Amino acid sequence: MRALYSLMWWLALPLVLARLWWRGRREAGYRAHWGERLGFYGPRGAGMHTIWVHAVSVGETRAAEPLIDALMLAWPDSRILLTHMTPTGRAAGEQLFSRHGARLVQAYLPYDTGFMTHRFLVHFAPRICILMETEVWPNLVAACAARAVPVALVNARLSQRSLRRGQRFGTLMTDAARAITLVVAQTEADAQRVRQLGAPRVAVTGSIKFDVLVPPAALATGAWLRAQIGPRPVLLCASTREGEEALILDAFGAMPARPPDMLLLLVPRHPQRFDEVAAMVRSRGFALQRRATLGEAGVANDTEVLLGDSMGEMFAYYAACDSAFVGGSLLPLGGQNLIEACALGKPVLVGPHTFNFALATAGAIDAGAALCVADATQLMAQSAVLLGDAAACVAMGRHALAFAGAHKGATARTLELLRPLIY
Repeated sequence: MRALYSLMWWLALPLVLARLWWRGRREAGYRAHWGERLGFYGPRGAGMHTIWVHAVSVGETRAAEPLIDALMLAWPDSRILLTHMTPTGRAAGEQLFSRHGARLVQAYLPYDTGFMTHRFLVHFAPRICILMETEVWPNLVAACAARAVPVALVNARLSQRSLRRGQRFGTLMTDAARAITLVVAQTEADAQRVRQLGAPRVAVTGSIKFDVLVPPAALATGAWLRAQIGPRPVLLCASTREGEEALILDAFGAMPARPPDMLLLLVPRHPQRFDEVAAMVRSRGFALQRRATLGEAGVANDTEVLLGDSMGEMFAYYAACDSAFVGGSLLPLGGQNLIEACALGKPVLVGPHTFNFALATAGAIDAGAALCVADATQLMAQSAVLLGDAAACVAMGRHALAFAGAHKGATARTLELLRPLIY
């Protein structure tokens, strides 16, 4: 099965590279560092004890922050190799970890052809491979096993849908799961599903995302942004996905009792869609301003939608709002992480589709930190209620802070499990 998988990779590679170039029309980062994607990394440099962490994109990179900081402290003579698959993930890593200087090296993980993966391992010679959340590549796991590099899947989550998808690949995925040295799952439900794939050693620690610290600079940016907005009630719709913005904007325009000074702060998850969403806002006749062009004059009183078209400022957007909707949940996309909003003490709204973060979402709802809405119309109706009731907002915010605080500690538990594997 793995030989067939490798052959399919080689046959698909011209199409994969063509798609990469095509995406580079809208996001220039896809046309950079092509050699790395094929396993070429230039001079090796001096050998150094290397701890390798793979975080595919932005969400995984941000989730890895407390773990990487802990690894840096625990192994001060080591460097961290942080790999990605997307330019947005790489950019997030540059922003988050620049403080570590030369002790953190970034690169793209090559395509899982076997040959390229082997070249990557020879070049960097990592002591351990730490995969964040859901990334399991069969040839990568096999190559690590052949070189006696332990593989740990950390902060792991696996939905029932992903389990069924993995099982359809038969021995390709079950063999990969059996070769993983350690799986550190977020919840017992995730652990049970990972065990069904065949992973031999699975532990449960909770989610590392609860240990993320809010950067003081983000709080300062959020305070500045709030000053530009003024005292108006602000609904943040964060990390929205394709198809959701249209639903949100239509429901926003149709609100029967919209507060006259209400501001919709809309932040699409993917930066390549910023211009598309801006055009969508204008086509509906809303007065629009964009964060990227926001000057000292601030947000105009007649602005109805502020587009959050910047990278790395999600904490600032949460800090600047009164209530937050977490996207990816109005449509069957699985939802996004609501922990950051809770960590900033904001009332949280989510849609009905949160299967990627089911336990965290259910816990937040049970704690009084979040509410689930059925659709965009109900989202706006519930937002109007919250924004018109300061006491209710404050109460939900307190519950959110308590919920986030009660689940800290997964990073320390994960580190203790990893310690015997890092030598």
